[in-house]
Amino acid sequence: MNETIQIQASDGHTLGACLALPAGKPRGGLVVIQEAFGVNTYVRSVCESFAAEGYAALAPALYDRQQRGAEFDDEGASLPQARRLRSGLEWDKVLLDVGAAADALARYGRVGIVGYCVGGSVAWLAAAALRLSAASCYYGRDIVGFLERKPNCPTMLHFGERDHFIPQEDVARIRAGCPDVPCYVYPAGHGFDAVRAPGDREAASLARERTLELFRQHIG
Repeated sequence: MNETIQIQASDGHTLGACLALPAGKPRGGLVVIQEAFGVNTYVRSVCESFAAEGYAALAPALYDRQQRGAEFDDEGASLPQARRLRSGLEWDKVLLDVGAAADALARYGRVGIVGYCVGGSVAWLAAAALRLSAASCYYGRDIVGFLERKPNCPTMLHFGERDHFIPQEDVARIRAGCPDVPCYVYPAGHGFDAVRAPGDREAASLARERTLELFRQHIG
């Protein structure tokens, strides 16, 4: 189960966030960062799946600064609106919101971050800017433009070799620019954790196991 709570960023902005808690004492906390479609049914399910692994999972609503409650499950019909909101994100303010989520989870112990699509880029930036214990970044298209921002915690990257948003040339640049960061490429397309195309399920399972191992090692 999950619930929506309110958290406050350091600049006074209040935003919603989806919280899922494990049945017992949390092993630690995980900030879960949305895809372009907001904190929708998929993102809530991700929070619940990490809670089932023992983590307190919190997904901040990054679009709340532009439009409160912006979440889309009919992704095809809502793509133009999702793109507009994504393009309106201001990275510095996004990091304030992620920081608020991390602070809210600190009561549970060490805190890590995992992000998908635009969330993968956010997780990369957060790993460089915030005090986090581990980061797992899924198919973040913007990472290639922020290679000078090196993560300050153990971090891993996941990409699909058939990703129509992220060319393999960008993945090669990321690997060359950050040789100490594990960078995995799977026989899958963009958004494979949500299992949208044939073959994505196997890629999602392997990437999740690698992510969980990272968190078990560095969070608890």
